Amino acid sequence: MNTSHHPIAIVGADLGGLTLARVLHVHGIPATVYEADPSAKSRTQGGQLDIHEDDGQRALADAGLTDEFRAIIHEGAEASRVLDQHGKLLFEAPDDGMARRPEVLRGDLRRILLESLPDQTVQWGRKVTGVRTLGDGQHELTFADGATVTSRLLVGADGAWSKIRPLLSDAKPEYIGTTFIDTYLYDADERHPATAEMVGVGAMYALAPGKGIIAHREAGNILHTYVELNRSAEWFAGIDFADAAAATARVAAEFDGWAPELTALITNGETAPVARMIHTLPDGHRWERVPGVTLLGDAAHLMPPSGDGANLAMFDGAELAKAIAAHPDDIEAALTVYEKALFARSEPFYADAHEMLDLCLGDRAPFGFIDLFNGDPQGQDGVQGHR
Repeated sequence: MNTSHHPIAIVGADLGGLTLARVLHVHGIPATVYEADPSAKSRTQGGQLDIHEDDGQRALADAGLTDEFRAIIHEGAEASRVLDQHGKLLFEAPDDGMARRPEVLRGDLRRILLESLPDQTVQWGRKVTGVRTLGDGQHELTFADGATVTSRLLVGADGAWSKIRPLLSDAKPEYIGTTFIDTYLYDADERHPATAEMVGVGAMYALAPGKGIIAHREAGNILHTYVELNRSAEWFAGIDFADAAAATARVAAEFDGWAPELTALITNGETAPVARMIHTLPDGHRWERVPGVTLLGDAAHLMPPSGDGANLAMFDGAELAKAIAAHPDDIEAALTVYEKALFARSEPFYADAHEMLDLCLGDRAPFGFIDLFNGDPQGQDGVQGHR
């Protein structure tokens, strides 16, 4: 069996793990990232993210990537509009050009992080199949090809279904009763002009109790739609998403009577619909200190989408890297400092995330959602972040 040792092993090449690796590199500390995907381009990376001043932008500054970040901003994308199910405009907030929370494509953000790392930092095609504690703060990873790696510090940056989390916590993600379905329209202004006009230049929210159609205009004249439905896991299990036409028809039927320009975001979708069942960890998830291992991002604090997840993951990565750099000869001291701050800053976001979902799909939708704009001077930023 092929066994190697890497002092810092990061599992997961998403934004949080890559930010950790990059900020460590800035401080002259090597790390290795293990990713199950066979390559950086083996799958799409999701839609647009709004990057917040207080966490995501600070993390990118720590990574020395502010200029690269500014080069990928989708100008004008902070505009938002709220419609009713008949397409009537209820609220509109233009992009004021202040770019407090500029929009970028997740794939572009991941690319600039990858390009900032030394060759061979990310090991592709390394699917973790097992992990065990060796004692004295060391752990062993086993990969699908049978190879193993030992580490002095193991970081789980591997998302909702983390293989590393069980070393620290018995918590398991639970379905919250809401699922998002992704669809895309390409060449929208030419091929779907009425729908493109209804979406506008930024984000569009058409909401009702228990259901909603949210669309973002992405760079390249693309409309990326998130259909949101409050339905049971059993209800979704009854839909065969391998049959794209049947799945599309079943989802669209839930919006019978809605404006055709809105339902076209579902029925005219040019990719097969992808269902993303929303799971969360227990509110305020935390764990006792375990030598030589920690978590960041969704592995640590999975919660409903509210625009904060990617920002928190990157900030986690940057803060962990800085703690390690400040305690280069004492990993346990670094992890203690990092986790104490992690738990405190993450906890309030759980309530915010649940509240955002209720504003979008609760009994007062869409008017509770509009109140967020009108009642909070930061409302546009908060609303724009919902994914």
